[in-house]
Amino acid sequence: MNKSFTANLAEADQIISEAIDNETRRQSDGLELIASENFVSDAVLEAMGSVFTNKYAEGYPAKRYYGGCEFADVVENLAIERAKRIFGAEHANVQPHSGAQANMSVFLAALQHNDKILGMNLSHGGHLTHGHPMNFSGLNFQVSDYGVSRDTETIDYDELQKTAEENKPKMIICGASAYSRTIDFQKISEIAKSIGAIVMADIAHIAGLVAVGLHPSPVPHCEFVTTTTHKTLRGPRGGLILCREEFAKDVNKAVFPGVQGGPLVHIIAAKAVAFGEALREDFKAYQEQILKNAKVLAETLQAEGLRIVSGGTDNHLMLVDVFADGEGITGKVAEKALDAVHITVNKNTIPFDKNSPFVASGIRLGTPALTTRGMKETEMRAIGKMIAAIIREPESEEIKTKVKKDVAELTAGFPLYEQRLMKGKTGTISAA
Repeated sequence: MNKSFTANLAEADQIISEAIDNETRRQSDGLELIASENFVSDAVLEAMGSVFTNKYAEGYPAKRYYGGCEFADVVENLAIERAKRIFGAEHANVQPHSGAQANMSVFLAALQHNDKILGMNLSHGGHLTHGHPMNFSGLNFQVSDYGVSRDTETIDYDELQKTAEENKPKMIICGASAYSRTIDFQKISEIAKSIGAIVMADIAHIAGLVAVGLHPSPVPHCEFVTTTTHKTLRGPRGGLILCREEFAKDVNKAVFPGVQGGPLVHIIAAKAVAFGEALREDFKAYQEQILKNAKVLAETLQAEGLRIVSGGTDNHLMLVDVFADGEGITGKVAEKALDAVHITVNKNTIPFDKNSPFVASGIRLGTPALTTRGMKETEMRAIGKMIAAIIREPESEEIKTKVKKDVAELTAGFPLYEQRLMKGKTGTISAA
């Protein structure tokens, strides 16, 4: 057999091997507070790195365009059944490569080109695929949007009703990428029904919470539900569509051959593993801790003098207004300053932001990844104080040195991917 075929990664490609080792150390040695990121289990990583990456499996279980798919069918059928069980859905499609492609598939299944849609404004917490003019959703459909109240910074359902009546969309899109409050899916469904529209709920951020009943589920109320499989669901990067049985055929056809070709069977295998983990009793305890951690982190930041958009959080994330009407710093400066001390966040617009998205007035924080590491309320209080210290004096070398030391001490107590870190030193690793 060709030597390059049998060589391990360190031998075959030293640059990529070192980049992976360095990224493993970065994740281990830093505090990951990006709300859309999480750490998967070794079992999920093993499934992603399996020989299923070699297999083409266009089509669906028992209806493939290629031979040799009997084990791919086992994997996909299991992922489907577990997804349906988790969310109480009639139908599940586990093939979308991403949340964006899941959303695109629903649009293709349910809408005609140039139909009207109503989605949440990106700057108020929505998502690119909910109608942004530079995204496929905005390029192919007539878009109107809704947002949050200037006073409460929460969704104004009365205003949403009014906007829906004025614009008469065929589909209302709900769900968010930077909204810290509970979303009333039942109310949105009622608004949609009042004007003859259908609803797509994108629960990419809150899927883990919905899975265990810690956030109201959209499944009983919405025709279509989409999600990513990472974030709070703690699986591989990918997408998932849930729908009623009446839409199953159209959704399947929209995913393949409508939007995608061959599915990523190794990722579907990893989804199945993650869904199995989500069905365990300890997954609910994990999600409960995410919420506790978010609440304590928000309260700590408030006690340190920082403003939390909408006054707090009901879920895993929060928006922090670091600009304070020009009295503070920009989100861009905050992100860079925190990154320098190994605290990873992302700059984010806040509702009615006067700064551009590339500068932003806020930062978005989330607790899923740190909760995966085992951190709890005590650690959240310490982290909140570290963040506040940096935001107050982002140029202070003395403070940055102290916080960096505190981060190193804290992360050392909550090891992550230890065997993989050892691999970088020894060149070997266990099967996981």
